[in-house]
Amino acid sequence: MTLTKNKYYFEALDYFPYNMSECLDALNYALSYEPEDADSLCLMGRVYSEVLRDYETGKKYFEEAMQSNIGNVNTPKYYIECLLSNEDYEEAEKLIEYALKMKGIDKAEILNSKSLLLERKGEYKQALELIKEAKKNSYCRNTLDILEDREKIINIKIPQTRVRKKKENVV
Repeated sequence: MTLTKNKYYFEALDYFPYNMSECLDALNYALSYEPEDADSLCLMGRVYSEVLRDYETGKKYFEEAMQSNIGNVNTPKYYIECLLSNEDYEEAEKLIEYALKMKGIDKAEILNSKSLLLERKGEYKQALELIKEAKKNSYCRNTLDILEDREKIINIKIPQTRVRKKKENVV
């Protein structure tokens, strides 16, 4: 990893997503120095999927990032988000299972993504179980807050069964 690439990658990261013109300039410089840098490719995937909502192009960059460095723990989270946004649920499920086996990855984030996948499929109770598991794997307040908010949202979506009161016979 060259010092020059680091400089441009970190500049791009600093500009993302607030100054996309400067972000893309720095990112293109980073990729010109090291075209197979997983972090730069991942950030380019984020530009396409999160900002431009061009999920297919985003997927291509994420795939390149994964091929470039299969052990990079930054890429799976954003790649999964792109797959979910594009409704590529089978691909997302496979990547989630792979990511959960990666050493050093934030399991709470990946479990949260898996619960989102289940929620999108309408499997609310299973999604809630994963939120509970994600909470156990969460080690910062911010992540815990996100998980608690997601838990509330899922609970709202669970169909409530109504209990009917029996009419009392009046004599």
